[in-house]
Amino acid sequence: MKLIRFGNEGEEKPGVQLANGTKIDVSAFGSDYNEDFFGNNGIEKLTTWLASNEKSCPEIGDEVRLGAPLTRPSKIVCVGLNYAQHAEEAGMDIPKEPVLFFKSTTALVGPNDDVIIPKNSEKSDWEVELAIVIGKKASYVEEADAYDHIAGYVLHNDVSERAFQIEKSGQWCKGKGCDTFAPIGPFIATKDEIKDPNNLNLWLKLNGEIMQNSSTSDFIFNVEHVVSHISQFMTLLPGDIISTGTPFGVGLGLTPPTYLKEGDVMELGIEGLGVSKQNVIAYKK
Repeated sequence: MKLIRFGNEGEEKPGVQLANGTKIDVSAFGSDYNEDFFGNNGIEKLTTWLASNEKSCPEIGDEVRLGAPLTRPSKIVCVGLNYAQHAEEAGMDIPKEPVLFFKSTTALVGPNDDVIIPKNSEKSDWEVELAIVIGKKASYVEEADAYDHIAGYVLHNDVSERAFQIEKSGQWCKGKGCDTFAPIGPFIATKDEIKDPNNLNLWLKLNGEIMQNSSTSDFIFNVEHVVSHISQFMTLLPGDIISTGTPFGVGLGLTPPTYLKEGDVMELGIEGLGVSKQNVIAYKK
């Protein structure tokens, strides 16, 4: 199943994208895609409900805005330097255990919403990433049980301001949590739709030019390891997002480094998780 949310910002409703690409409104099901939904077998209940109600669900036109495909989660946990080639281009050693940081939930926007270069930004950058959506409360989870706690997967652009992140303070959260810095979607694919999340092609184009083109098979720490590891340090709640890191090809690693500017267009995708597109605009008061 592919879960979407649609409508104007702040007024999104739940929907489903069917196998043929048609998008339908499932508001009548009575639950948005939130912690309660994911934590109380919402996917199974929605599947059962659709078996009897799909034909009566209104269709959603392609002109309708897609929002982030879940409501604001309790947290977004990110893994840094999780691709071997990306660590190399960043000039950093391959970590011995996952490098973790948080991204603010206020950074969440829809898959095709504008990305705003923040005030005083010098070095805003792109990062295509596979993100995990937690489906069941996870605390001290073993790797062998990690998939039992996953609801699905979603495309994420972990937009990053490198001067904020590295040069000015060395505090990653400052460069990761700016408004609009977490476009996700177009949909959450439930885990049954993704056979092997550790072997997915992912790519990003800037103004039509391929910048990132890799595979999650280059993970240093795979999906099950990441879920298990994070759960040793904090409880993961249903609907929480784990972003698993970006492959090589970010602006920071280019010669010379290249950063986002107003008018740029980012397009990105992951095998089985669709495509998103963000126009870059400058911060305005």
